[in-house]
Amino acid sequence: MFIDTVKIYVRAGNGGKGCHSFYRDKYTRRGIPDGGDGGKGADIVIRADRNLRTLLDFQYNQHFYGKKGQDGSGKNKKGKDAPNIIIRVPPGTIIKEIKINCILRDLDKDQEEVIVASGGKGGLGNRHHREATLGETSEEKKLLLDLKLIADVGIIGFPNVGKSTLISSISNAHPKIAAYPFTTKSPALGVVGNGADAFVIADIPGLIEGSSGGRGLGDKFLRHVERTKILLHLLDMSGYEGRNPVDDYRVISKELKNYSPEVYAKPQVLIANKMDLEGAKQNLARFKKVIKEKIYPISALKKQGLEKLVDAIRERL
Repeated sequence: MFIDTVKIYVRAGNGGKGCHSFYRDKYTRRGIPDGGDGGKGADIVIRADRNLRTLLDFQYNQHFYGKKGQDGSGKNKKGKDAPNIIIRVPPGTIIKEIKINCILRDLDKDQEEVIVASGGKGGLGNRHHREATLGETSEEKKLLLDLKLIADVGIIGFPNVGKSTLISSISNAHPKIAAYPFTTKSPALGVVGNGADAFVIADIPGLIEGSSGGRGLGDKFLRHVERTKILLHLLDMSGYEGRNPVDDYRVISKELKNYSPEVYAKPQVLIANKMDLEGAKQNLARFKKVIKEKIYPISALKKQGLEKLVDAIRERL
């Protein structure tokens, strides 16, 4: 299951109490203050981890509490600091504090981290020649975790145009593939190639007319291409179920523009898929007369034209 938005509650640990203690022996009647300081309470830290792809872990685990610092003790012994609580999230997670509606951090790099709630400082012991103090209270916050996938390339298009087949043919991703619309219900990531030329590609569920306004959860899906560098606009050139590739191109372009001018302005690579089916060549010829953009004819199912397409993607990147 793919979860990309969750609310959590975090509370760091309080500081430990300072100790009120005096050292006495047969030579020291008045006593020497030797109460140690209290330990610091645990911080709540959120860290990006590239091994995670979803916020599913937080669906049933939404409360995080840090431990209290250890109290100080006599003989100038300081209490131990409580260990920090580390919360792991996928890269691309935006952390918002709900109460003030403010973004605390956008964790877009692996192992990047932020302290979202600070533990209280330990109280002072009377060894400082003053009264021992209690530890400070900690911070607590309600947070919204909002995940937007990080990928170099995003695949967009109507349902059942072959997006899942394409990503499975050129990358290491293995999404569910079937001959009916809306097979893909959540975004999928894959890596194309290896070494310095490798890039990450994202397949998002199919878009329909009205997606930018939330129809068919389209706005929830489009947010995952906001960070991509380029978009692969995939078209079914066979005219499946009487569809017109020109109309499909215009509808998707309109939805991108309505959703976000920044997303609409991203460079696009046009792809004519299903060229192995009857009528595809004629539809492609008509499409080129109307849309004066370079388009790459392929058959994702037959793995035809994919090498040239991947080279073109690398060049655009």
